[in-house]
Amino acid sequence: MKVVKNDMVLVISGNYKGKKGKVLKVMPKENRVIVEGVNFIKRHTRRSQKNQQGGIVEKESPIHVSKVLVICPKCDTPSRLGRKVLDDGKRVRICKNCQEMIVSSA
Repeated sequence: MKVVKNDMVLVISGNYKGKKGKVLKVMPKENRVIVEGVNFIKRHTRRSQKNQQGGIVEKESPIHVSKVLVICPKCDTPSRLGRKVLDDGKRVRICKNCQEMIVSSA
């Protein structure tokens, strides 16, 4: 999976098409990501010691990784990612549009 935590992504399909947000969590086994401000669900919670208020809580739910594109920080466009092996053997992600390295801030 080429998307990592703290990447800025653009949703390219579904109800939230065109929305940008930061990746909060990556779930590689399920091929899903949680994007900030995208795909809200309403969760009905009961009062408890931990949650004194109770009621309806809105939170983000996961979306499939194929519905997002990483926004390249250099060229500032949504683009697909590739991988490149440097001379020292380290693998890095590259933008397919501008061929620049994308370093993860995680």
